[in-house]
Amino acid sequence: MTIQQKEISGTNPPTVVLKSVCRSCHGGCGVLMHVQDGVLVKVEGDPDSPLNHGRLCPIGTVTTDLVYHPDRLKYPMRRLGERGSGRWQRISWDAALGEISEKLLAIRDKFGPEAIALGTGTGRHHIRWVSRFGNALGTPNWCEPGFAQCFHPRVNTTILTFGDLPVCDYTGDVPPKCILFWGHNPLNSGPDGETRFNVREALAHDPDIIVIDPRETELAKRAKLWLRVRPGADDALALAMLNVIIGERLYDEPFVRAWTHGFEALAERVKPHTPEWAEPITWVAADKIRNAARLFAKAKPAMMEWGCALEHTPKCIQTIRAVSMLPVLTGNIDVPGGWVFGMHGLGRFPSLIENLTPEANAKRLGADRFKLLGGEGADLPAAHIPTLLQAMREGKPYWVKAFLVFGNNTLTTYANSSAAYEALMKLDFIVCADLFMTPTAELADIVLPAASWPEINQLAGLPTIAANVVLANQKAVRTHECKSDEEIFVELARRMKLPVGTESVEDVLNAQLKGGGLGVSFDELKQKGWVKVPFRYRKYENGGFRTPTGKIELYSTRFEQLGYAPLPYYEEAPETPISAPGVAEDYPLVLTTGGRIPFFFNSEHRQIEKLRKACRDPIAEIHPETAARLGIAGGDWMWIETRRGRMRQQAKLTAGIDPRVVSAQHGWWFPDQPGPEYGVWQSNVNLLTDNQPPYDPAMGTYQLRALLCRVAPAADPQKNAGGVA
Repeated sequence: MTIQQKEISGTNPPTVVLKSVCRSCHGGCGVLMHVQDGVLVKVEGDPDSPLNHGRLCPIGTVTTDLVYHPDRLKYPMRRLGERGSGRWQRISWDAALGEISEKLLAIRDKFGPEAIALGTGTGRHHIRWVSRFGNALGTPNWCEPGFAQCFHPRVNTTILTFGDLPVCDYTGDVPPKCILFWGHNPLNSGPDGETRFNVREALAHDPDIIVIDPRETELAKRAKLWLRVRPGADDALALAMLNVIIGERLYDEPFVRAWTHGFEALAERVKPHTPEWAEPITWVAADKIRNAARLFAKAKPAMMEWGCALEHTPKCIQTIRAVSMLPVLTGNIDVPGGWVFGMHGLGRFPSLIENLTPEANAKRLGADRFKLLGGEGADLPAAHIPTLLQAMREGKPYWVKAFLVFGNNTLTTYANSSAAYEALMKLDFIVCADLFMTPTAELADIVLPAASWPEINQLAGLPTIAANVVLANQKAVRTHECKSDEEIFVELARRMKLPVGTESVEDVLNAQLKGGGLGVSFDELKQKGWVKVPFRYRKYENGGFRTPTGKIELYSTRFEQLGYAPLPYYEEAPETPISAPGVAEDYPLVLTTGGRIPFFFNSEHRQIEKLRKACRDPIAEIHPETAARLGIAGGDWMWIETRRGRMRQQAKLTAGIDPRVVSAQHGWWFPDQPGPEYGVWQSNVNLLTDNQPPYDPAMGTYQLRALLCRVAPAADPQKNAGGVA
């Protein structure tokens, strides 16, 4: 154990206090871990942390309940009987790693390394290590359910457009005068170092608030302007706001003239997209669109918070491009209190992608079609999940035979869960490393007990990509036989005698710190807890932007080079009242999904009673008029059905949603119900979502929101637990 310089005397045994960073979500709050005689007794917020100033969310406050939960996976296990039988045998780590190595090498020799795929969950501390191990093994096929659907569409798009990912300037000294929250509710989530706490600190300065969201969130109630957009119509709304800002000459003319490329082409593109044009598409009044554009353009400085709601339809990349141009035209780029570029206090992670031959890279599933996801336009190339599932299920374009899952409950987090289940059942070999047994882990051949975040050594550079604050996640305790995912990868690489990827975890962390130029080792950073990198604004004035033109590319030369549209445009999602009126006759309501629950992180933490008590059952929001018409009262269970399937959640009646819209929670399964299914087929919204084409042409994104659905009364699922809905 690394002992931080502070000890609390007067206790028996003495308490050691270690600085670290909470990773129960990917928010990144600084924490103090209190350890007595090798036991974690308390976790509290670090009052000195610039990201949370001593506060923790409900998830962070129950860390000891997570670490010492009696249902934690405690040792490696081998499945007995048929897949999904629920019968397991305890084995040693030596046996587990030996069997995994032997099986993977045999599959690689017979089918090629590309027949082995790896998967992980969003925002996990080990996410880069998953692709690193894949690259060391020689397979290009790794995936994460959010890569085409959450955050990385924004990462890859802004890197091509701006040369870097802009983030909100929450840790600077100048508060924003206006904050535009677009498809994001950070008071319930606060990901990637833009925590819910520094958002609240910014709100304490009383900025003008604009919220664009189909739901009346807490932020919408506080907003000066709330635009209740139709789910999936964000691109039309953004183009209309650009129309107003350009047409009324509200843009920052000196900045636009000096530092953007293609303004005239953009102005011509948005000219027909007036607020009156957008009103019937977006369900937002033209006057309200104008007022929002004017308010954002005139406030200085202004920042924009955007969320993954923008990335849940198959036209997400050009939607992101259109939305991202609002801070650009208003001159809120890399200025105090605006959208800023990071100081990159961490060196680039050694992904080992250079170990892949050109032939191996060319075999990445989906890379030939979706260049921003898996090809030359990707910051971190990944496989296309629907194409990967097809390879598992049908052997097209080739067979995938093995799947290694690290920290992901695939059956709840992949779209079209029934199709995902079918694909997993076709595999020859599945390994799953997790904190708890899940419906996905029950399908594995080998299950490995993963370490929780107080049991690992890692680095966090936050906000993600920007790395303006670098924090040490240090190992405080060890429970049972749990190992960190990172250690598992290193041990497998050594056992399989791979040519790369065998360095110790600490060696990799020290290399990252050296690359960031902070002048500290990992051991030294553990003592400090975190380092805040000195910040500089208007960095583009010294050398321009990292794009081919040296400017922010409103007209993207890189998109054009890759064969994609260089200017943003409007396009309906494939299944909406406008694009599919025939479907809407049978499925008349619009379904939106993915709203964050402040007590869980996606599908995680439902085992923890203190959190579950705050949100016992899945909830779907529906307008009182719609519910009354369908014979549904508040608290009733109701079926929600799309063309893919149906599931049931409890009705919450609210006037804060359009009568034509239903909002369902995601990530639901029931660890308290019997395995091996744990109720995964009851209330899982991904039974309804669509992973079929058409896809976003650049990113391969499929439709998770704006789907057409219908609703009907349902019985209490507890009376029929465990069956497929």
